[in-house]
Amino acid sequence: MDILKQISETLIDGDRDKTAHLTREALTQGIDPATVFNDGLSKGIGVVGERFGKGELFLFDLMRAAEAMKAAMHMLEPQLLGQKKQMITLGRFLIGTVAGDIHDIGKNIVSVMLRVAGFEVTDLGVDVKPQTFVGNTREAKADILGLSALMTPTLLEQKKVIDALVETGLRDQVKVMIGGAVVTGTWAREIGADSYAADAFTGVANARKLMAR
Repeated sequence: MDILKQISETLIDGDRDKTAHLTREALTQGIDPATVFNDGLSKGIGVVGERFGKGELFLFDLMRAAEAMKAAMHMLEPQLLGQKKQMITLGRFLIGTVAGDIHDIGKNIVSVMLRVAGFEVTDLGVDVKPQTFVGNTREAKADILGLSALMTPTLLEQKKVIDALVETGLRDQVKVMIGGAVVTGTWAREIGADSYAADAFTGVANARKLMAR
């Protein structure tokens, strides 16, 4: 079986050790790191997200896949960043998962892809309170703020962050992009976000568009 397909399947199965081993093996074979990411890991995690959304996989499965992804990215990310040509930074991107939500799989993938694309990324982690987003937005002079939410009850936290930016006079100084399994374009428009990304690839494309405005 093709090793990239094996990587996808072991990731879908949530097998951390096998996913990491196969990723290392693919790199040893001389397969381009971007190819390993796009045709192996990314495809696998895309299937996981799709099945989770349909109710075919559960939170436990999602977390196992996330751990497998992290293990593989520990080896792959330095290789991806090493390929990046010296270039002017496209922009400063601040990202985090909102308060009450500890899921980071999507956020982590977006962070890696943004760095590879040329953005300077600061990842605040998970369960981030509105005031932390605001304080770091000011300190980092972020161009774009990314707010991730996987659970419906935490959607309101995205609005709280935007409201806090308005209250502190920072809203006009930063673009806000939201994403996550439960996020929709309608919700983005409702809370006044500048952009919505359904997946990591769209997130990078939209970030470029926001910086071009």
